[in-house]
Amino acid sequence: MRLILLGPPGAGKGTQAQRLVERHGIPQLSTGDMLRAAVQAGTEVGKRAKAVMDAGELVSDAIVNAIVAERIDQPDCARGFILDGYPRTLVQADAVESMLSERGIGLDTVVELVVDDRALVGRIVKRADDAKASGQPVRKDDNPAVFEERLREYYKKTAPLTGYYYAKGKLKTVDGMASIDAVTAEIEAVLAAAAKAR
Repeated sequence: MRLILLGPPGAGKGTQAQRLVERHGIPQLSTGDMLRAAVQAGTEVGKRAKAVMDAGELVSDAIVNAIVAERIDQPDCARGFILDGYPRTLVQADAVESMLSERGIGLDTVVELVVDDRALVGRIVKRADDAKASGQPVRKDDNPAVFEERLREYYKKTAPLTGYYYAKGKLKTVDGMASIDAVTAEIEAVLAAAAKAR
């Protein structure tokens, strides 16, 4: 099962990805984790990424795409994977299509968690309050102003992917405002339908 989770920051993609990992035994591929792993492993593309990051610059699409391509060739991805936070742009989405078709594999489905933006800001404030109350560090992006900036960035660059995948017949939407268990159940129903259609 190869799928992409889409949705704005705070929509619950990370939470749902973890549940999918446990239930289906396929890895969650997050670009941040993959970048760090490639740098640590000292792979060719990892060295390129490290040089860019050490210079305080943003890692280019070409490097991110190469890291994803390298990662999906690992044995634990043979049965599938979950892309979370990637692709972020239409250029990256085209790169995913190319890397999968080069390997003779396809994407099973793209699940978009549909959420109410105002409620999301409330969720973020609550997450920060809960972290403070339990003595945990507050994530720096759990600040309403920072979060709203990330939201704007999402709508500018990543939201167009919904139309891209809808046109390919891959997009399925799930109510991200439902309870965590209800969202999981809805995603599982989408995956079951995708597996049947294969």
